[in-house]
Amino acid sequence: MSVSLQKGQRVSLVKDNNPVKNLVVGLGWDMNKLGKKNYDLDAFAIALTNQDKMNVRGDLVYFGNLKHPSKAIIHTGDNLTGKGEGDDEQIIVNLEDIPEYVHKIVFGVSIYKAKKRDQDFGQMNNSFIRLIDSNSKQELFKYNLQEDFSGKVTVLAGEIYRRNEEWKFNALGIGQNEELRELINTYK
Repeated sequence: MSVSLQKGQRVSLVKDNNPVKNLVVGLGWDMNKLGKKNYDLDAFAIALTNQDKMNVRGDLVYFGNLKHPSKAIIHTGDNLTGKGEGDDEQIIVNLEDIPEYVHKIVFGVSIYKAKKRDQDFGQMNNSFIRLIDSNSKQELFKYNLQEDFSGKVTVLAGEIYRRNEEWKFNALGIGQNEELRELINTYK
């Protein structure tokens, strides 16, 4: 049974005394009726050290780099329209194969060329991040991003992090003014 999370809520990725080993992180969104057309939203994952820095260039997994060098984080591909029900983009995570230097994986969504196109998350609704146990196909957690992200071009939706050799999830819901290529500079 899925658990609905609130912003800032932290939960363990241990289910029935067994750590979840393989996850699908689904991210979804809809345009509101007033939104401009031709939005291209892109899901991403950033693998970070305990100093919140990327260790290698491949620590950013997105439409331009679909696989982490360890192959433990895989983006399933870019959805250019965001149309349809359910997840608009997915990222597969094998927690057992995450390199030791990775202490956190941040998941988010960014609007491609948002500033050039004068677009922001104010025209979005029904945005969410959800975690699915790949083995059982059961949705574990879902966080509906209900905040107003007007003026924001990137949203950090959630993060998986290590604590005492156990993986946990934190529902973030943080809007950013930086496009993905700008945001990445803060993690270098």
